[in-house]
Amino acid sequence: MAEGIRDKVAIIGMGCTRFGERWDAGTDKLAEEAFQEALIDAGIERSQIEAIWYGAGIEGINVGNSAIPISTALRLRGIPATKIENMCATGTECLRGAAYAVASGAVDIALAIGVEKLKDTGFGGLPPGWKGTFNDLWMPVGSAPAGFAQLAAGYRARYGISRDDLKRALAHVSWKSHQNGARNPKAHLRNTPTMDVILNAPIIAEPLGLFDCCGVSDGAACAIVTTPEIAHALGKKELVTIKGLRLSISCGTEMGTNDWDGSYVENTRKAAHDAYREAGITNPTSQVNLLEVHDCFSITELVTMEDLGLSENGRAVTDILDGRYDADGKNPCQIDGGLKCFGHPVGASGLRMAYEIYLQLLGRAADRQLKSPSIGVTHNLGGVPYNGLGAVCVLGLH
Repeated sequence: MAEGIRDKVAIIGMGCTRFGERWDAGTDKLAEEAFQEALIDAGIERSQIEAIWYGAGIEGINVGNSAIPISTALRLRGIPATKIENMCATGTECLRGAAYAVASGAVDIALAIGVEKLKDTGFGGLPPGWKGTFNDLWMPVGSAPAGFAQLAAGYRARYGISRDDLKRALAHVSWKSHQNGARNPKAHLRNTPTMDVILNAPIIAEPLGLFDCCGVSDGAACAIVTTPEIAHALGKKELVTIKGLRLSISCGTEMGTNDWDGSYVENTRKAAHDAYREAGITNPTSQVNLLEVHDCFSITELVTMEDLGLSENGRAVTDILDGRYDADGKNPCQIDGGLKCFGHPVGASGLRMAYEIYLQLLGRAADRQLKSPSIGVTHNLGGVPYNGLGAVCVLGLH
């Protein structure tokens, strides 16, 4: 019977670029920047890496899906490299591939790396893969803000939440993240808008205003993983290990039946349930010290608090307004600023989230360091609420 990978894989090095409008660097340079930080952190030679999982959601979509470009960029000669794309969970999927390879005994040391340059496309949001900078800038299949606005409508209808209460909670989600991101030198956006500015911003898709929507960005992040035994042999004292890492993908029932009422994301709940079971977490409210979740829109973070079992169903609005997920709250969320402040270079986002948890667990987060965290959770949501995926990773000290 499958027993999972709990504590079978340790992260020995991580790297993350500054996210933003990186006109100064191409995809290869961004990858190298993150990789060099991780390599120094791990204290190994690049020749010791035995396999690569490389993630890019949009980058290179028109020139094939080979992983050869990452091997060339990093000069990792002759080792297997796999290109990964799994929508917004691409970075987490790379970590899953590298972790499973180590846990299985197939390799001793593996690299997971995600990189994306989306500012070059000219789009304010995620571009469709068949469009380029000089093509017409419209999408014939609807928009992400519209899809997630439906999640807000479904949530309001189920729990009888007033429009004003929901708007204030959504504004607090954004306000909190911007307060956190201002302390992070690697964040794209480091401004600190007031609640009034957020509440009175232009509406993008009711009830989502400008500050409720994340933008796109350029960036890269990576992790080097091995077994705890090898990590100790390399001189590592305190280890961050993967406690649970699970993925759940929709089969279309949410949009094909009347079973789903639009107030939650089923695949996040399934991934969380499986990851918690693997990690031995029975009460996330008391056991999880910090979270990095997929706040592509403020309503997504709000609903995710319930999907991850942190807030009871229908209680996330109250918990958010009470400050439970603020930096000084019981379960700090987006302590690095989240997608709101980093933007969303698809291939890199999941690994960027793990990077923050890693720093926090090891006490390296500088001005935004929390007090003695031991368990952190990352979450990605891919696609749209009614037909997508959920990915949850639990990291902890070993």
